[in-house]
Amino acid sequence: MSFAHTVLGLLENGPAHGYDIKRAYDEHFGQDRPMHYGQVYAALARLLKKGLIEVAGTESGGGPERKRYAITDAGVTDVGAWLATAEAPEQYLQSTLYTKVVLALLAGRPAAEVLEVQRGAHLGAMRELTRRKTSGDLAETLICDHALFHLEADLRWLELTAARLDELAKEVRHT
Repeated sequence: MSFAHTVLGLLENGPAHGYDIKRAYDEHFGQDRPMHYGQVYAALARLLKKGLIEVAGTESGGGPERKRYAITDAGVTDVGAWLATAEAPEQYLQSTLYTKVVLALLAGRPAAEVLEVQRGAHLGAMRELTRRKTSGDLAETLICDHALFHLEADLRWLELTAARLDELAKEVRHT
């Protein structure tokens, strides 16, 4: 996810201080990875330099001056283009799991154990995500569902690979 584009998108709702942006980000997207203040202010500095946002006002209080940022017309156009651009589907053509299975086969180690250990880890992660989604709001449910679908696909691959392990061992040893 592009933090800068996320900041731009949050600013489309109206001008905000950096701490307001961090709070909104953490509320909507930071369930497992909250944004650090340094990331917020680095993104704001880059966006300001590119002319995608502007300082809409400065307030002084008991501490340092607080700037309020607003999105510019160029920023609205930029975030609109980002939203309209499809994300590249992740194809996982060279996964670590596959590498571990092949290396186990090459070394004469029990590749089935590699698959079983991974299967256990996936099932544990799926149980945790299922627990989280049943006690969360709609946003948490959707995020957990996305992760669960990916883990389910991995489990299908683990099962398919386990079923084809003897055939794969023959291919790996003959190359």
